[in-house]
Amino acid sequence: MTVVRVASRGTDARVVRHVAQIMGMPISLALRGRRAGTSVGAAAWEEVQASLRWSDEVFSTWRPESTISRLGRGELAVADCPPEVAEVLAIGEAARRATGGAFAVCRVVDGREVLDPSGVVKGWAVDRASAVLRDLDDTDFTLAAGGDLVCSAVLDRPAWRIGIEDPRDPSRLVAVVPVRDGAVATSGAVHRGEHVRHAVTGRAPAGVASVSVVHSSLTIADVEATCGYLQGAGATAWLRERGRTGVVVMPDGAAEVVSRR
Repeated sequence: MTVVRVASRGTDARVVRHVAQIMGMPISLALRGRRAGTSVGAAAWEEVQASLRWSDEVFSTWRPESTISRLGRGELAVADCPPEVAEVLAIGEAARRATGGAFAVCRVVDGREVLDPSGVVKGWAVDRASAVLRDLDDTDFTLAAGGDLVCSAVLDRPAWRIGIEDPRDPSRLVAVVPVRDGAVATSGAVHRGEHVRHAVTGRAPAGVASVSVVHSSLTIADVEATCGYLQGAGATAWLRERGRTGVVVMPDGAAEVVSRR
């Protein structure tokens, strides 16, 4: 999981925070700068929430009436769905090919095929919702969902400082990453248990505690962090091969920073 540490040196801009529960997880927004604490900033937050609620209505596997649930039951074809469904499924298919099937949005459970693009949707939905925040003039933001986040800061204010939790002790940080315009996502078992499993074998990864990826896109960071985590002890080599920047934490707490070359 990632946490935001606000760097205040060199700026008098205050940080205004908003929190809501959407998509079954806490969504938080931090605004800093001209539109923080204004009606314009509040309206942007409302738009963010509306975007995330739409994503939940379309992609939630817990809602029997959602588009993705109906698609999974065969009541709809992909062509009958909003175009965003095909987009998300294409991202999932690319990840499946890249991992040799370890990551998949469609897998067999108890002899039946289950469609579940949740491994793509969170990062994708937050990326999509953050577009309105980029239109706020002279305003920095961090939009976080369940520990993954996208952020932006104008040049005359400090970058956001993103902390990477120690999976053995979430009160400690193993690394702090300054991010001015980009995203950070972490995959691991510390907060949700062994929910990430190999799509073919059904086994949870071994030999790794967490994988964090830093990227310009939260969609990519989120998927790549999960794909890396699925590699188990090979996570570091996976990130290097993919040319990603990130932090891999081993079960003994040792953390290795992987830098894109």
